[in-house]
Amino acid sequence: MTTTTTDTTTRETTGADLDAVVARATEAAGRLPALEPRVRAAALDAAAAALDGAADELIALAGEETGLGVPRLTGELRRTRVQLRLFAREVERGAFLDVRIDEADADFALGVPRDDLRRMLSPVGPVLVFAAGNFPFAFSVAGGDTAAALAAGCPVVVKAHPGHPRLSRRVTELVAAALEQAGLPAGTLQLVEGQQAGVDALRHPGIRAASFTGSLRGGRALADIAAGRPDPIPFYGELGSVNPVVALPGAVAAQADSLLEGYVTSVSGSAGQLCTKPGFLLVPTGTNLDTVATAAAGVAEQRLLSPAISDGYEARRDAVLATPDVTVLHEGGVRRDDDGQGWATPTLVACSLDTLRAHADTLLDEAFGPLSVVVAYEPGTDLAAVVLDLFPGNLTGTLLGADTADTGDTGDTDGTDAAADLARLVDALTRTSGRVLFRGWPTGVAVTPAMQHGGPWPATTTDATSVGTAAVGRFLRGVAYQGAPQSLLPAPLRDDNPWGVPQSRGTAGESQRW
Repeated sequence: MTTTTTDTTTRETTGADLDAVVARATEAAGRLPALEPRVRAAALDAAAAALDGAADELIALAGEETGLGVPRLTGELRRTRVQLRLFAREVERGAFLDVRIDEADADFALGVPRDDLRRMLSPVGPVLVFAAGNFPFAFSVAGGDTAAALAAGCPVVVKAHPGHPRLSRRVTELVAAALEQAGLPAGTLQLVEGQQAGVDALRHPGIRAASFTGSLRGGRALADIAAGRPDPIPFYGELGSVNPVVALPGAVAAQADSLLEGYVTSVSGSAGQLCTKPGFLLVPTGTNLDTVATAAAGVAEQRLLSPAISDGYEARRDAVLATPDVTVLHEGGVRRDDDGQGWATPTLVACSLDTLRAHADTLLDEAFGPLSVVVAYEPGTDLAAVVLDLFPGNLTGTLLGADTADTGDTGDTDGTDAAADLARLVDALTRTSGRVLFRGWPTGVAVTPAMQHGGPWPATTTDATSVGTAAVGRFLRGVAYQGAPQSLLPAPLRDDNPWGVPQSRGTAGESQRW
């Protein structure tokens, strides 16, 4: 697609155009898996270099369309480039292919000779990526889902987010050209636009997997479409998370002011439009919360992503403020400009644990914007039960003060085993969260091999990760070859191993030691 960054026309990819896009992606899918790792890795490096070379242009364009500031966008673009290069190194290593070879064994332990058997992970085919609005670089055209799919050897069709269409077109131009110049086939990265085009693409038989980052309602609807196809396909949706933070009494006693200041900073960062924003902070009853109001008062107003986001945030904020027995710590507000854009300052409220339970229907939903709830719990509260009951599925769960809990600071003051209570609380957070933090705040997501960015429903539709190198596994499927001639095996499965990837090998006779 040839576009210009000054074109603000609303577009809708037509049915005929969509068929052509998927046809090109299907053709590319037949060629990508056979390309040597060095070629595919070099292409990802070239994509990162293309973004780097156009950084000033892209950051300015993203700022115009999203209202996110230059520091935030600069950091996000850097993250996107690093992400591409990280996956390039993963492709070079080849361990993600999980190559397993079992040699023919005439004396196999089951009593029947075992034929030569070789298994590896192979790309699923064309992947549809629904771009996110709150990360115009890192979760959009050249973001983590795209990087992971390309690393797996899958072509990508991106459904552009309507919040940054010009940026989406420009990034597609730059990255698609870089990939092709580096040796990848035409059609490896393409863009479609429009809500119906996204739905139609998800239903298209040529699309073999899809990923999404967005709202619970939208993601659930798309997940149902993917599951309801005549040939259901994997759908990896990140939908919503309230990311509870539990502060034990020892943490509050030792560092109340810095803890609460960090909380406000995390809630208000990027105008609270981050999927890992802490929606709830649990503190012991009697905690002095004056610092929350002081810190929030110092946060300047920030533009929300779009008028529609502003509408949703205002409705959510009004519902929380109207809830009985909720105390306003800092009311904040939303100013609307002549274009309908919202400019928000943080709203922080407090309530008891009993109030949260009594009004869970209005308080427990995610607020996409700078709003959060401080919840006071009484001594002796079973915090593990609270987590399991009220916060069943999240991207993150944070426990502050675990290092002071050996003195009974889990909230238990009647002499029972504090260590056992702490272990139960950690287990509860582990069962309900994809990432468990013991220090810091969840809005920092490192792009690194060990990262898990996903969690139980409703955080995600499938408990995989969309950040870190493990994300590549979403777009692979296992294939085994039995008794195949060497000449017909994929390169990673051959005995001469021309790609030099790790091979796990089971030798003849080994089964007798099982």
